[in-house]
Amino acid sequence: MTTHLAFDTRLGRLKPENIINRETKCPFCDRSSLVGVLAEQGPILLVKNKYPVLQDAFQTVLIETDHCDAELSTYPKDHLYAVIRFGVGNWLNMEKSGEFKSVLFFKNHGPLSGGTIRHPHMQIVGLKNIDYRQNVTADQFEGLIVHRHSGVEFNVSTKPLVGFFEFNVILYDFDRLDAMADAIQTAAHYILNGFHKNCTSYNLFFYHFAGRILVKIVPRFVMSPIFVGYAIPQVSIHLDEVVQDIKNRYYR
Repeated sequence: MTTHLAFDTRLGRLKPENIINRETKCPFCDRSSLVGVLAEQGPILLVKNKYPVLQDAFQTVLIETDHCDAELSTYPKDHLYAVIRFGVGNWLNMEKSGEFKSVLFFKNHGPLSGGTIRHPHMQIVGLKNIDYRQNVTADQFEGLIVHRHSGVEFNVSTKPLVGFFEFNVILYDFDRLDAMADAIQTAAHYILNGFHKNCTSYNLFFYHFAGRILVKIVPRFVMSPIFVGYAIPQVSIHLDEVVQDIKNRYYR
């Protein structure tokens, strides 16, 4: 069973990095130079990744907007819904193609997220030999409920993957993608604006598992050495305070 992705570090060094160094030209702003466009909806594009650093994978980039300084947590609702519908639709279509063992769908935002480009984007990656679902269990999405409405549950994880605070969104009804998008946006906005005064980064991870779409929103800090060395996640003893704070800010 394949458990590790092979990464081309030489090709990775060629990638432009403007997430910290904003003097570097943004490759997603010059749309006339983009090649390998796979799908398009207004300002939203799906393109082949120019730097396919992963072996045995088909890598694509979902460019969310033509505004380089925009951010998902503050998108107008119509654009937010369009981005999530477009992304989920293309992700599931790639799954249905039967060409891949599994398909990843994720977003990096901020200098600690593992991303290199500031321009808002997501990635959809088809894996030929690895099924990410082998590492997914239902309890990873259990948590203290913040809000449940319209076939969507939003909770604060009691069994985080990495540690401390993580946010889960569970979609039970695939017709309620917009409600799922609302919860994702709330989590992202809270992470960047109310969660921690120094939090600048997060990841979104999408999962198609057990007949549901699940999303994990993970604030990113310098990673705990206990997790790095021993793969032991830690969970905060103050989850209930975070749940109440989100309710007070967004659901009154």
